[in-house]
Amino acid sequence: MSVFLTDEYFERFRSLIYDASGIHFSETNRSILESRLKERVRTSAATDVAEYYGSIKADGTELNALLDSVTTNLTRFFRNTAHVQTFEYHVVPELVNLKRADGSRSLRIWSAGCSTGEEPYTFAMILREVMPNDFSAQIVASDLSLKSLMIGQEGFYTDSRVQGVPQRYLAKYFERKQGGYRISDAIRGMVRFDYHNLKHDSGLRDLDVVICRNVLIYFDEAAQKAVVDRFWQALAPVSFLFIGHSESLFGMKTGFEFVRTDWAHIYRKKRPVSHER
Repeated sequence: MSVFLTDEYFERFRSLIYDASGIHFSETNRSILESRLKERVRTSAATDVAEYYGSIKADGTELNALLDSVTTNLTRFFRNTAHVQTFEYHVVPELVNLKRADGSRSLRIWSAGCSTGEEPYTFAMILREVMPNDFSAQIVASDLSLKSLMIGQEGFYTDSRVQGVPQRYLAKYFERKQGGYRISDAIRGMVRFDYHNLKHDSGLRDLDVVICRNVLIYFDEAAQKAVVDRFWQALAPVSFLFIGHSESLFGMKTGFEFVRTDWAHIYRKKRPVSHER
């Protein structure tokens, strides 16, 4: 029986993917990489995994297609109620008070690893509900998957995809279309979708919130630290970081402090220590 993915090519592909994106494939999830490679070889002109590897080295666009296929785009509206409540009842009020004190009236948020858009649209709807009328907000939603970004940009979701959306939000912020619902223009206007590889600096600065949930688990320790440090650099002096409920910065030397709210645990950028007497 022939072996599709030999040890040699497993090492080659996982090194290629890691160098390009920081995504780490270990022996325990080797089968996932193999299944994705089978799919890409089937849809390409290659006859086997060796020829496909050669085509990637010769054509960068196919590498992007492979990275798109190995990312897991599991998401839904209002995912993790505790995070949603923390954002609504703790983070937004604190940021609004801060902005009022310094004369600003805008909030800037980054949904990193946004998949097909349910996450940034969820937070946009919450902002629309609880933000004072004289405030504005902009959410940058980024992902490694161009296919997912196109779905998010379109803002159309089938009936099954909007399960879990509270009825009042569904009525207020969605338009009924054949086969599903489309996000209203008012909410879509708050979200800007953009391709971004977390291995690189986003160029974003002075953000109030970064939301990056269930993404760090795909990176090894070194890549996680590099990504978290870039989040710190992108955030404003008083700001917040949301990561997945199964993810933690424990044991990692970062510029973030652990925050326990009434609803969930999140992170806040450490405030500079004052030396005034």
